[in-house]
Amino acid sequence: MESAYGRIQALKGISLSVRRGETVALVGANGAGKTTFLRTLSGVHPLQGGKIVFDGEDISRLRADMRMRRGICQSPEGRQVFGPLSIEDNLRLGGYTQPKPQVASDLERIYSMFPILKEKRALPAGTLSGGQQQMLAIGRALMGRPKLLLLDEPSMGLAPLLVEEVFNVVKSLKAQGMTLILAEQNAFSALALADRGYVLETGHITLTGSGRELIENEQVRAAYLGM
Repeated sequence: MESAYGRIQALKGISLSVRRGETVALVGANGAGKTTFLRTLSGVHPLQGGKIVFDGEDISRLRADMRMRRGICQSPEGRQVFGPLSIEDNLRLGGYTQPKPQVASDLERIYSMFPILKEKRALPAGTLSGGQQQMLAIGRALMGRPKLLLLDEPSMGLAPLLVEEVFNVVKSLKAQGMTLILAEQNAFSALALADRGYVLETGHITLTGSGRELIENEQVRAAYLGM
């Protein structure tokens, strides 16, 4: 996969795979290409070269909404909730591709995962704290019934206790067998729960291995884990 912003090439010949039911972590410094990779996968950012195969189908030329209908759902960097809309309307937007009869039961499933969203469901999403907005962004992505869930920097800007809460949600989704790609600057937490990890540096994959192997790798420990 290759991707660019104008003349700046953000991804340079990246090749990676995700197996069904697997949690894959993408770690790297800010600007390494993690967000560009996820945006290119979901179709928000155009693919410059290479191809994307999902569930046996080449989806490289499909629009973002068609990829979502096939089960690729994204919780974006910076949350990007629709501030003036109610929390419930934000969640309903996440399920807009789903049959109407199942939306109500999906809403209840999200509310059971995130009780604070149910309590505040009629309020504008912009009134939520950063941590609550992150829960809403994840819940909105889950409303699309993802086959592949893309989580972009879910712990960004959150206090340590909330970071732990967000990673507990990710652990719970993993335990349910969901297929996840987790892009995170919080490398230790991401690799600790990942089946496999990839280290990105300026648009290249420089290291890959199991989560445990990367945590124990001296280069990774020095560069990303502060050890």
